[in-house]
Amino acid sequence: MAGIYIHIPFCRQACHYCDFHFSTSMKHKEEMIAALLTELELRKEELGGETVETIYFGGGTPSRLQPKELHRLITGVYEHFPVAESIELTIEVNPDDLVETDTENLLQEYKNIGVNRLSIGIQSFREEDLRLMNRAHNAKEALKCLKVATKHFDNISIDLIYGIPGLSDAAWKENIETALSFNIPHISSYALTVEPKTALEHFIKKGVIEDPSDEQAAAQFALLTAALKDHGFVHYELSNFGKPGYFSLNNSAYWQGKKYLGIGPSAHSYDGVTRSWNIASNPKYIKSLASRQLPLERETLTSKDRYNEYLMTGLRTIWGVSLDRISRDFGPSFMDYLLEQSTAHRRDGFLIITDEDGEQILKTTPKGKFLADGLASDLFLINLQEP
Repeated sequence: MAGIYIHIPFCRQACHYCDFHFSTSMKHKEEMIAALLTELELRKEELGGETVETIYFGGGTPSRLQPKELHRLITGVYEHFPVAESIELTIEVNPDDLVETDTENLLQEYKNIGVNRLSIGIQSFREEDLRLMNRAHNAKEALKCLKVATKHFDNISIDLIYGIPGLSDAAWKENIETALSFNIPHISSYALTVEPKTALEHFIKKGVIEDPSDEQAAAQFALLTAALKDHGFVHYELSNFGKPGYFSLNNSAYWQGKKYLGIGPSAHSYDGVTRSWNIASNPKYIKSLASRQLPLERETLTSKDRYNEYLMTGLRTIWGVSLDRISRDFGPSFMDYLLEQSTAHRRDGFLIITDEDGEQILKTTPKGKFLADGLASDLFLINLQEP
């Protein structure tokens, strides 16, 4: 099974914290859609005939496109790839796009074109937070869109951000409680991070906005994990919580090393051996595809690259890192290296080795979960010589 990600590089406005590729101009929308369709055609052999089980529209803001335009792209996938009957088809939407028109009709149109999962960029239910992040929607719109969306869709995920300057623990709890009041089955939650060359970084350097606190983020992460556990959510990946049966199939495929094809400017692809990425420029992407040339770079991953990626993704999830797989896919010397490098973290209670159906699994403990990325980097193979 494989997945297809389609990057829609348009947004209403730039959020202060965002470093994803997008444009606020819709001037060349038709040319972009044509280019996306051409890329789907040109890359139809890259998944090796594997059945596509997930289609994910991300961005940017996919809800900037009309349902009929999204349907053209969905049709393009079906024309060139074998698609599973029970496909998970997700679209990322922003509250302002849902409520600015006839919301009921728009949601029904999404269902009519095959969308069966919504990922809604709420981020916060507080006006102060939304203004600080320069979100296009307000708190009232966040509430309104969820009231309507939950009438039409069962499979809904929302994004929430913690660690925002000025966001108290009490206010963060209120955000969580508001989300839970809608009986949402999936929540993705991230710490506010300061990415290079973003407006947020500029404002922090100028002293306009306070630098986010790691201690505040860690405390609010702990509040989140406790609250969602009490409400039946499974913390199946560092930033993702789902009720049983509602894990994101698309994202789970990434973390479990399945093949995926990334369509659109800046999109990444992976086939188990090579990784490729498209140029992050709308004009150059459109021009290249108009000439039927793929605007991408490709690299073949070494054993060291694949080992490091497996550690990074595996330690973020409930599935952990299989020592048996390390030994089988990379060699016993890799497993010996991993055991040696992880000794201190296991002794300090951040990592643990469990036996699951006769398989040895290295996982983060609850104490180590928030530190998963740092723990993984400590275990990376960084020497030029592989073990």
